[in-house]
Amino acid sequence: MTATHRTSSPARATGSPPGLHRRGLRPRPLAAVALAGALVTAGVLAAPPAGAADSELISQGHRAFSSSTEGAGTAARFAVDGDPSTRWSSEFSDEQWLRVDLGAPAHLDEVVLQWEAAYGAQYAIQVSDDGASWSTVASVTDGDGGTDTLDVDAEGRYVQMLGQRRGTGYGYSLFELQVFGTGGAPVDDDEPPVFDDEVTHHEFQANCTAAHLESDDPIVYPGQPGRSHLHTFIGNTSTDADTTIESLFAHPETTCTNPKDHSAYWFPSIYDGDTPVEPTIHETVYYKAGIEDYRSVQPFPEGLRFVAGDMMATPDSFRDAPGAVEGWECGDLSKQWSIPDHCTPGTQLNIRYQAPSCWDGVNLDSPDHQSHMAYPVSGECPLDHPVPVPMLEFKIAWPVSGDMTQVRLASGSDQSWHYDFMNAWEPEILDALVTHCINGGLQCNPRGYDQYKPHRGAALTEDYELP
Repeated sequence: MTATHRTSSPARATGSPPGLHRRGLRPRPLAAVALAGALVTAGVLAAPPAGAADSELISQGHRAFSSSTEGAGTAARFAVDGDPSTRWSSEFSDEQWLRVDLGAPAHLDEVVLQWEAAYGAQYAIQVSDDGASWSTVASVTDGDGGTDTLDVDAEGRYVQMLGQRRGTGYGYSLFELQVFGTGGAPVDDDEPPVFDDEVTHHEFQANCTAAHLESDDPIVYPGQPGRSHLHTFIGNTSTDADTTIESLFAHPETTCTNPKDHSAYWFPSIYDGDTPVEPTIHETVYYKAGIEDYRSVQPFPEGLRFVAGDMMATPDSFRDAPGAVEGWECGDLSKQWSIPDHCTPGTQLNIRYQAPSCWDGVNLDSPDHQSHMAYPVSGECPLDHPVPVPMLEFKIAWPVSGDMTQVRLASGSDQSWHYDFMNAWEPEILDALVTHCINGGLQCNPRGYDQYKPHRGAALTEDYELP
């Protein structure tokens, strides 16, 4: 259908500073609802829709997603934050979309779009019960910017603006996408503390030494000792082929600095010829924000496990993988996508690789041990993996240098690097570290202390207890 519409033209802006306003919502289960939509008329927003006394703004502060973003500071969430100085903007192409998840089924009465200078000349408003199948409830074919107010009568949990033709040579840019109606889920209005410090990091570390080397893999080959290639295990000292989340808590001894981290971490061992090389230092596992809105990152759910990386990667796919950081390193060499043939004597071989940091909100594992997790897209978690969790970044070093021509991974090619993780943190400790360090924009050690910002204190005591 085609909507007739009037517009009001607010002051336009060509840019705006980024702003962060609200911690993200906890995941909520999907709900199926029947979809029915009918286009009525369009008018200028001045109050809740006439004849709908209970209608209210139900989109503000909810999770938003987009097909793309123009750059940092123009993420989808800025179109539903209630701040007129922030905005979402897309890449410069016609087929773009912006979606909001209302958190639960809702009846929709009105949709208001407050355009920045880059407006949609032709677009549709669509609703969905599952974020996959969409029904069009309003269409605009002659948009001219300003504020578009569209009356609708529809049911659904998800609402999207589907761009079809831009009004300028830029992308689409919205100060606000507002959905009015009844229903949806309440928004967590608890504002996190605001600090004046410059934010350069949002992370804390787990520092762990090698526990043992075994040909076991309790995720890929559970209960099958010796079935795997050789792995180096760090963290929980009991990890073997029979390990479960329950056994990690039953046998909590760890090589990690923080004794409250009973998690298991492992990765393919390195050989020098036929001799396994055992790491000799505290290895670093970073817990970082993988999304732009670091204040919405949530702790891992208890029992989560996954595999990061691709054993079948080629040199090109390894280099271009979303988890790639600097590849193989030693001495002055970095961004090597194969193990170097020579490393300056006395240096160490290093690799860094990042894990996906968006969880589907339902499954603690999946058949391939990967599909329940996803990498962010344009700095945001995708609609089918909406829950932002810490991004693990393994930084592993081995004491091997000089002639490296016989150095190899136990898993196969130099690009077969991967690692496994089973979460067995004491939940309240992990929550404290995520809240203080990741959500708080700090660069923390294993007890949640940022030496560059001592005035912010620490998440944990010297004994790694809650204060």
